[in-house]
Amino acid sequence: MNPPNPAIRLKNAWRSSHPWIFQKLVDKPPQKPKPGTIVDVFGVDNAWVGRGFYNGHSRIAVRILETDPDVAVDQAWFHNKIAQAVALRREFLKLDEVSDAWRVVHSEGDGLSGLVVDRYGELIVVEFFAAGMFRHREWVFEALRAQFPGCRFHAFAEEHVQKQESFDFHSTSGTEAEIITEYGVKFRADPAGAHKTGFFADQRENRQWLSQLAAGKTVLDLCCNTGGFAVYAAVRGASEVIAVDIDQDVIAIAKGNARLNGVRPKFVQADIFPYLRDAAARGEAHDIVILDPAKMTRDREQVIPALKKYLDMNKLALGVVKPGGLLATFSCTGLVAEHEFLDMLRRAAYFSGRTIQILKVSGAGPDHPFMAHVQESRYLKAVFCRVLD
Repeated sequence: MNPPNPAIRLKNAWRSSHPWIFQKLVDKPPQKPKPGTIVDVFGVDNAWVGRGFYNGHSRIAVRILETDPDVAVDQAWFHNKIAQAVALRREFLKLDEVSDAWRVVHSEGDGLSGLVVDRYGELIVVEFFAAGMFRHREWVFEALRAQFPGCRFHAFAEEHVQKQESFDFHSTSGTEAEIITEYGVKFRADPAGAHKTGFFADQRENRQWLSQLAAGKTVLDLCCNTGGFAVYAAVRGASEVIAVDIDQDVIAIAKGNARLNGVRPKFVQADIFPYLRDAAARGEAHDIVILDPAKMTRDREQVIPALKKYLDMNKLALGVVKPGGLLATFSCTGLVAEHEFLDMLRRAAYFSGRTIQILKVSGAGPDHPFMAHVQESRYLKAVFCRVLD
């Protein structure tokens, strides 16, 4: 028999299905379990609430993983949950037919709070967002090996997460890059040499949809990162592609991705603000303009300044779209809601003297699911709009 899990008791009645329980709602246990310990949670009436990770150092005190009292959260539980996540992608979504790069586990969206896993061919990239997932990482790795025999791992946790969750992890180093393919377009996924996981698979369907409109068109890709949209557009027959990013390291990766596909977009290292002002002053205009900036903030207090920055850059981007052309604009700032992003875009159109006809609003691909009761997993906003005078 396994020893019982430590008990954590709540101060207030709990009537939510959300997996996060914050510190202010939890009674301080007499013997504080180590960060990431699996605990049983009991309500003020001593009724069993759920089973999950406890962390007395984090703002999120408990991450509920299991709500069936008869189901243990153990190695077999991890094996089953990860197998279910893989089956969703392979058997239901049939992602192997379009790409060998997709998200394997999307944290709360797959019932695995604090864990994100991406697959790039034979390379599996594991990102920890919670001390509990880090503490039980060997169970995670074993479950992934069962699904991807012969795979190799790159694992990491961002510094701010380690500080918030009170664990110390030196990320994998020296990981070799992997060449992946999506919808026939090749990319180099390099988690050791690029930002985040090395490649953003969340934009796969958005890249494909937009690229089907690119043949014979002039395309400007702003904040191009490793060149996803730019390379797709060039492969699909755009007459001219210009890709702009301030980071010379990601431009070097983007150039390599272009070479993999035998295309030659023009890459420019520049801050998009002066670049766009100068382009507008020269009277430049493009058939398709893509604006996909990095996350603006992780701080709720900074949402309004973030929206102001989105407004400024979208106004400038609208100024270089040909009449009847297309603006594809994105936000990966999870704290900015879709309605706030759309309202910002309305104001950007007003202040720039343009009329926008919204054709499509979307987000991340279906391998990034979110639960209806956990909206935090829904972070990417994608808006495709025709720009009219």
